[in-house]
Amino acid sequence: MDSTEDLDYPQIIFQYSNGFLVSKVMFTACELGVFDLLLESGQPLSLDVIAARLGTSIMGMERLLDACVGLKLLAVELRRDGAFYRNTEISNIYLTKSSPKSQYHIMMYYSNTVYLCWHYLTDAVREGRNQYERAFGISSEDLFGAMYRSEEEMLKFLAGQNSIWSICGRDVLTAFDLSPFTQIYDLGGGGGALAQECVFLYPNCTVTIFDLPKVVQVAKERLVPPEERRIAFHEGDFFKDSIPEADLYILSKILHDWDDEKCGQLLAEVYKACRPGGGVLLVESLLSGDRSGPVETQLYSLNMLVQTEGKERTAAEYSELLGAAGFMDVRVRRTGKLYDAVLGRK
Repeated sequence: MDSTEDLDYPQIIFQYSNGFLVSKVMFTACELGVFDLLLESGQPLSLDVIAARLGTSIMGMERLLDACVGLKLLAVELRRDGAFYRNTEISNIYLTKSSPKSQYHIMMYYSNTVYLCWHYLTDAVREGRNQYERAFGISSEDLFGAMYRSEEEMLKFLAGQNSIWSICGRDVLTAFDLSPFTQIYDLGGGGGALAQECVFLYPNCTVTIFDLPKVVQVAKERLVPPEERRIAFHEGDFFKDSIPEADLYILSKILHDWDDEKCGQLLAEVYKACRPGGGVLLVESLLSGDRSGPVETQLYSLNMLVQTEGKERTAAEYSELLGAAGFMDVRVRRTGKLYDAVLGRK
């Protein structure tokens, strides 16, 4: 029989119910520029200086900074002339805009977009559909038309996805040896961060980003360095347009956007285009076989409910989708990080 003597249930419920407060503290400090200011200063700053430089009230900033200290995002030093604040290492690495591993853009996307959809989670659970109409007053019949409802919103999304691959890309691209694949198509490759990591890891390959025309234009003009000649671009909609022949197709965080029927349709087209001996690499956050975790993936699946038409799946479910499309020798690699890799061969 399981023992519950050591479980502090009121504390657990308190932590869970206040989770959104924790994330909002971090998002607000990012948005106001707290971590950037402290990094640029090169030394601890007082409350008065931080509030003045960021244009906030002293009272409000004091409470925000103290909460960040409690969350280990800032450290504080008490001097005779007051409290002085500095970033912790984790904030310097992940929460400042200039860091190569910055998660600032995905934080802003969650704060300004995802949170608005999650406000209607109860409705999403009742209805079984995403909440763009309630959150933003627009139809989601065209899913990515809703997600990319403005150029600013598209840029926020693409920059956010790029920030994820800055810390997760290497793990998923080295889960299998991809060196035998020289011509690669990154379907729905977005801002190109995963493609850039791929050509860095595998110098003999070329990667073509296949995405909607407006996404390709933004990636070419703003996100992918023009001197990177091993990355090409292909404008199109992979549900409507033919998919060119290649050795390997990468679908990173693509299938979780769609229901099983659309996933099957897309994988069947990929299989037809794939050269014999080629393959498809799925990059997704995998649920455990009994769906008991990881909790991050379970939360992502709820996010798919409020934002898309899809869901997170188990390795067996992805293997079944790949097998139904014709792919063989399906292998799964769990990275121990946020995203895992599934490789199917033709």
